[in-house]
Amino acid sequence: MSDGRSGPVAGCGAAVLRALHRRPSPTDPLVLPGPWDAAGARVLVEAGFPALATPSAAIAASLGYEDGRTPADEMFAAVARIARAVDVPVSADVEGGYGLAPKELVERLLEAGAVGCNLEDSTHGVLKDPRRHADWLAEVRSAAADQLFVNARIDTFLRGVTDPDRAIERAALYVAAGADCVYPIGAPHALLPLLRSGIQGPVNVLAPLGDGGDGEGPSLAELGERGATRITFGPGLQRRANRALREIAERLG
Repeated sequence: MSDGRSGPVAGCGAAVLRALHRRPSPTDPLVLPGPWDAAGARVLVEAGFPALATPSAAIAASLGYEDGRTPADEMFAAVARIARAVDVPVSADVEGGYGLAPKELVERLLEAGAVGCNLEDSTHGVLKDPRRHADWLAEVRSAAADQLFVNARIDTFLRGVTDPDRAIERAALYVAAGADCVYPIGAPHALLPLLRSGIQGPVNVLAPLGDGGDGEGPSLAELGERGATRITFGPGLQRRANRALREIAERLG
């Protein structure tokens, strides 16, 4: 298992990010760690990761906001600092798009240096109408052309809709709208083979890390075997770092 690491990547465009999703083996999913600042981004690149995916919750915490409460300007500024600090592709979690029109959203992502984005299909805890959201994603794809790798998050499991068919239906709409990848966040890992069999294209899976799930559940290679094309950790890395800092602080106190 290579943990998705293969040394420095020449160039950092959306095409490079797309190519990284074409994995040589099911047991070798693309692993995208999530930095919340420029220093951490450099550490991850030095460790050999070929791309990064910023987590909105971790950036919010680093800026002193609750998850989902970060002003758009501050989120884009944080993404820009991270993208500027590294020479690998950076995908940005920009939540639900901050109410921006697709063209402006794409322009701001590209100005920040991002070559990919994560876009949610719920707002204020409520699932969006999937067809309307698919239409919106299609507008994002049209505005971005091939300049952005679009990861469409599916929030059904997160919002208590446990029927996998509902996630598969949304995935089909979003892929048809031009999404490069779908992300059924919170899907039980045992359901991944079923989800994968019904979804066309790459699938992003959330792996537990630093949030009480350390050492539990399937390995990254096993997640790949079950259907994960790429693996992200949400705010898990930051939470683990915070625990380490707390332990250091307690020893100093």
